[in-house]
Amino acid sequence: MASAVIAKSLKLDPITGEEDLRDLTHPRHALSQFYRAFNTRDLAMMQDNWSDAEDISMENPLGGIKRGWPEIRRVYEAIFSSHSQVRVEFHDYTTHSAGDLFFAVGRERGRYESPALAFDLHIRTTRIFRFDGEHWRQVHHHGSIDDSVLLQRYQSAVALQSSLRSQLLQPLRVKSPLFPLL
Repeated sequence: MASAVIAKSLKLDPITGEEDLRDLTHPRHALSQFYRAFNTRDLAMMQDNWSDAEDISMENPLGGIKRGWPEIRRVYEAIFSSHSQVRVEFHDYTTHSAGDLFFAVGRERGRYESPALAFDLHIRTTRIFRFDGEHWRQVHHHGSIDDSVLLQRYQSAVALQSSLRSQLLQPLRVKSPLFPLL
């Protein structure tokens, strides 16, 4: 017999990552752990938030569909190592639970800032967590930007930051009569 899904649709406070994380057996604390890891660029905390199972997945506006922690990790590494700053909070959401799963459906609002530009972000978001016997770990994330102009702006800004970072990491090549190509 399938377990019933229980929804909590009360007016819930936004989750910023600044909340107490003392009890990761509580769904709200697991959500807060994700936003703290994201907003503080803490890759170790992010890894702790995600399950290490092979069946985890993420679909977001920047990376397409990623499966497994190694692929998902690369998306966060790119975001965290860029010169831009992205901060978001989760709001206008409901949480739902069924057995060892819970999911949260809502919206993220935030801000993208780089040395060249800044703009607000508005993202529809779903996160699914599975209880691993110790605490809740994320197994799926889906994020979508409804506004096509904002989506293009965000993707272009992140691509530009990534391109600049790649160029900075390229070895310096200098033409010289003594050393034709260094």
